[in-house]
Amino acid sequence: KGIYDEALSSFFRNVDTRSGGDGPDIYKGKICSLKARALLIDMEEGVVNEILQGPLRDVFDSTQLITDVSGSGNNWAVGHKLYGSQYGENIVEKLRKTAEHCDCLQSFLIIHSMGGGTGSGLGTFVLSLLEDEFPEVYRFVTAVYPSGEDDVITSPYNSVLAMKELSEHADCVLPIENESLFDIVNKIHQMINSGKLGSTVKQNSLVTSSAGSATTAQEKPFDAMNNIFVNFFSSARFEGSLNMDLNEISMNLVPFPRLHYLVSSLTPLYTLADVNVPSRRLDQMFSDAFSRDHQLIRADPKHSLYLACALLVRGNVQVSDLRRNIERLKPSLHFVSWNQEGWKTGLCSVPPVGHSHSLLALANNTCVKPTFIELKDRFMKLYKKKAHLHHYLHVDGMERSCFSEAIASLSDLIEEYNELDATKGGPRTDPSRLKIAV
Repeated sequence: KGIYDEALSSFFRNVDTRSGGDGPDIYKGKICSLKARALLIDMEEGVVNEILQGPLRDVFDSTQLITDVSGSGNNWAVGHKLYGSQYGENIVEKLRKTAEHCDCLQSFLIIHSMGGGTGSGLGTFVLSLLEDEFPEVYRFVTAVYPSGEDDVITSPYNSVLAMKELSEHADCVLPIENESLFDIVNKIHQMINSGKLGSTVKQNSLVTSSAGSATTAQEKPFDAMNNIFVNFFSSARFEGSLNMDLNEISMNLVPFPRLHYLVSSLTPLYTLADVNVPSRRLDQMFSDAFSRDHQLIRADPKHSLYLACALLVRGNVQVSDLRRNIERLKPSLHFVSWNQEGWKTGLCSVPPVGHSHSLLALANNTCVKPTFIELKDRFMKLYKKKAHLHHYLHVDGMERSCFSEAIASLSDLIEEYNELDATKGGPRTDPSRLKIAV
């Protein structure tokens, strides 16, 4: 009974399937068949098959899937070099087909993992393809970083090799850590178990199993990621008094091309779950967004240096509410001397389902540095012993120089953050005025 409107058209096409096959698009009116503007790629059939057998099977266009059988064996070189050359043309063709259905192509959103072979290898290969084929279209990447207790032994190699590609070819990267996602689920459980007024979990919600018991939780932390995108793209879907174009995020938050890693925090957390809890006060929500408990990466931005910060607010919030909270929080946050007013704000009038308002904070902050340092240390432990290198060097086109270039790129990135951190706490210098020769 739904109506196909502009909000839906951001993510979906409305296809008339009665004529058989793909069918023409219907731009207004009743929903016939929604097809996601998405391309699903995996070199193992399992995950894509799971989607095709699940409740979302009709949402994905069966012609927009690319799979293989064997997988990449947790090997970046297989994903990037072998499958990249094998499937490159096919991927470009399907990308073009999807892009042709768009009236106004705003950006590409790439979601991939960093630890495995296909996610890191083929994921970053697709990124470079997009740069070649659609150089003017912004590329936003959400990369899921492996945890320290990762079960993939070669994940440090894969992650560092992928990091070089992300630094060179992405416009914005939102790093997300598995550990932080699981922490979020645990926080929701604690909130429920503390028995605060009204804190109950509804039957069959995201934090309960099908039996409806919160103790045998069927944890789905990746719903946290979905909520980032829901807020991230709200300006493209709904009207607002101060809507933010997606491309403005990169323009305002990335002062140096390589330092495009943004820390995201989301509040309220329980938009992920169908939980009955008292809603947070607006001012409390702003405080939450700057606490380490709400970060989707294990980091502490308050004690690090901000290059810039964006606040994307949804719901019945006024510009005066935003200004008041920014002024309240500013004294406790350290901004670089040359960008003390580095705030970008967006207001979307449509709140998320079940809430009066929500907030997504995106910070370009030097607190991502410890994640990169830890990754470098784990890489060096393997690389010094030359452990597992032969698996990579057996692949055509893969050479030892790929490793040395990747670790050099990561070291340079860390050094750039170090140089910025060294300026923290220094005197605030106002830029000297231009002298005009008369």
